[in-house]
Amino acid sequence: MSRGRALVTGGASPIGAAISRALAAEGHAVLIHAHAGLDRAAALAAEIRAAGGEATAFACDLADMPATAAALEALLEAGPVQILVHNAGTHDDVPLAGMSEAQWRSVVDVSLNGFFAALRPLILPMIGTRWGRIIAISSISALLGNRGQANYAAAKAGLIGAVKSVSLEYASRGVTANVVAPGIIASPAVAAAMSPQRIAELVPAKRAGTPEEVAALVAFLASDRAGYISGQTIAVGGGLG
Repeated sequence: MSRGRALVTGGASPIGAAISRALAAEGHAVLIHAHAGLDRAAALAAEIRAAGGEATAFACDLADMPATAAALEALLEAGPVQILVHNAGTHDDVPLAGMSEAQWRSVVDVSLNGFFAALRPLILPMIGTRWGRIIAISSISALLGNRGQANYAAAKAGLIGAVKSVSLEYASRGVTANVVAPGIIASPAVAAAMSPQRIAELVPAKRAGTPEEVAALVAFLASDRAGYISGQTIAVGGGLG
């Protein structure tokens, strides 16, 4: 039985779409967030509904906090959102010596500031129900670093500290907060950037993970079964990290 609604930021990306489908399969009504890709989010919502689930797409720019607050306040008119999966993120990879201020700020704005923008309007209604799940999608880069990703690794590492703090603040209200840190996960972008041979060299499991493997952990952390797990960072990296 659904606990209510689940909001997935960046919900139509390869990992976000797998998470959205997994949460819908668990019986949650899924709110699929998009920024520029609202058409993809709407198509995913239609796919979930056709399969018997409940899903709606909406758009806002997480880097614009007032606009995000307004969009989420409108969604909250129908009741609290009890599950937040913050999956939205962006890359702009370059060695730090050549990184512009805009490249630094834009990546931090979506991944880290976007977490605050999405959670802040949802948290009080969530704790009012005495049940909630907050799950931030970080990255193995947050744990290991990665060349050319000082901005991305910093933003994704910041999520870990934020989630640990939120966990301490709200565990007594029935709200858990955890981080999932994917490693190398199959996607068109990964396929374009890395050969299977290179992935096998880097990953102890000798393969890329799948979006569905990430989504399975998220669905578990969002369930009643994970009610005593909070403040944790769990890598899905095939032994990497």
